[in-house]
Amino acid sequence: MIAAHLAGIHVFATGGSGGVHKGAEDSFDISADLMELAQTAVTVVAAGAKAILDVAKTLEVLETQGVPVIAYGQDSFPAFWSRGSKLRAPLRMDDPAQIAAAHRTRALMGLPGGQLIANPIPPEAEIPATEMAPIIKAAQSDADRAGIVGKGVTPYLLQRIFELTQGRSLEANIALVRNNARLAAKIALELSTTR
Repeated sequence: MIAAHLAGIHVFATGGSGGVHKGAEDSFDISADLMELAQTAVTVVAAGAKAILDVAKTLEVLETQGVPVIAYGQDSFPAFWSRGSKLRAPLRMDDPAQIAAAHRTRALMGLPGGQLIANPIPPEAEIPATEMAPIIKAAQSDADRAGIVGKGVTPYLLQRIFELTQGRSLEANIALVRNNARLAAKIALELSTTR
């Protein structure tokens, strides 16, 4: 995000945003990218926050930091491997031109920070949230038993979920990254062609 901003790139695509880790009320484990979004003027396209996180608390932190969170094409906030969640997205936009206009408006108003575009995974690549929830819970239990903490949690959980889904989580991850890159390209095109 910082490198994109320094290079004059206004739109950045990634898999899923970081966020507030489960148990953060004790560990204070909150991903640095939430604070960075509040101060770096880049539109970030992601498939929501990683589903291994406390997504509700992640949305609260983003709101507190003044970061607009915009779901693309749906009201539900996407849950990374799953198209939707029980959480309603704070904002919804259905057109890359709208998203580009919101980015431009923030810049014209001199507002700091960027915006998070929550782009749902394509339907054919999705792993439903009802299927993922017990897998995530099992992976988290394994991490707790193994004493995994801090920066080691996310890589451990993603690897364990890969194992428990027999590789489906990685296939879904690749599909959602490609989908995010396509949307980011459309937003960037709108930013470059409209004034």
